[in-house]
Amino acid sequence: MKISIEIDCSPEEARRFMGLPDLSPLQDHYVSQLQKAMEQSTISPDTLQSMVKNWAPMGEASTAMWRQMFDQATKPGS
Repeated sequence: MKISIEIDCSPEEARRFMGLPDLSPLQDHYVSQLQKAMEQSTISPDTLQSMVKNWAPMGEASTAMWRQMFDQATKPGS
């Protein structure tokens, strides 16, 4: 026997239905602070690497990919 259920809802509706907290204000604040720090160059490479490592779902492989991407983006003449 095979039963299929299709639910048509937005991510916001699914979040509310499951009782998960709305973290969008926190995320917006965090992203704006990160943008300010990057624009003002007040964020150190070690801090950035630590943040990326925390975000990385695949550990070192993902960290290496992010490092390469940032190296390419910050290379003079890019």
